[in-house]
Amino acid sequence: MIESLPDFISISFAIITIVTLYFFYDILKKPNSENIRNKSNLILFGLFIWLIIQGILTLKNIYNSDGNSIPPKILIFGIAPPIFTIMLLFITKNGRDFIDSLDLAKITYLNIVRIPVEIVLFYLSVYNLIPELMTFEGRNYDILAGISAPFIAYYGIKTQKLSRNGILIWNFICLGLLINIIINALLSTPSPFQKFAFEHPNIAILNFPFSWLPTFIVPIIIFGHLVSIRKLTKK
Repeated sequence: MIESLPDFISISFAIITIVTLYFFYDILKKPNSENIRNKSNLILFGLFIWLIIQGILTLKNIYNSDGNSIPPKILIFGIAPPIFTIMLLFITKNGRDFIDSLDLAKITYLNIVRIPVEIVLFYLSVYNLIPELMTFEGRNYDILAGISAPFIAYYGIKTQKLSRNGILIWNFICLGLLINIIINALLSTPSPFQKFAFEHPNIAILNFPFSWLPTFIVPIIIFGHLVSIRKLTKK
């Protein structure tokens, strides 16, 4: 925990993480495949264990103990495993069957969590725990994805008033917004790769509970966009 930070910010982010987990579980409970529905509790348990592991690693100061390690420890133990899992889902038949069973509208609604995440990032910037460039006052426009998500889900998917190509373009744009903030976050985190924000570096994600952002919430959002793009481009 970060001692100089008011408790309500840390608690708020922990709640956002749990809400994200619940929303994703809700997507798993109502897919087209009964087989996936039967495995939803097992997947939920796996994700819950993953959050606990990341919490322990962060509270044990594994991620912020050595800023000179190459590659950074959070990249090895926190970010690489979910990215590898996403890749595995897309290259295996069972994985693709799982992806194709998910509901496109619910996946789109999931992006709403990006709004409270951006608000928390703003408060972290106020307390100099991340650089301003990682907020909507800087180079981060990711909040626009969260604001527009319910409109895309309702008018684009539920009532089909938007074209398939329009929804696809929205997904590519929002994925680009996410990649933009990921790059800025990595290059402002204390490590041999840091390129800017040396006065107020991105130290929040190396501390609990904010390590859940790059190790859980961001991979879930990336997965959602990739699933949506696959479903929208399939014949």
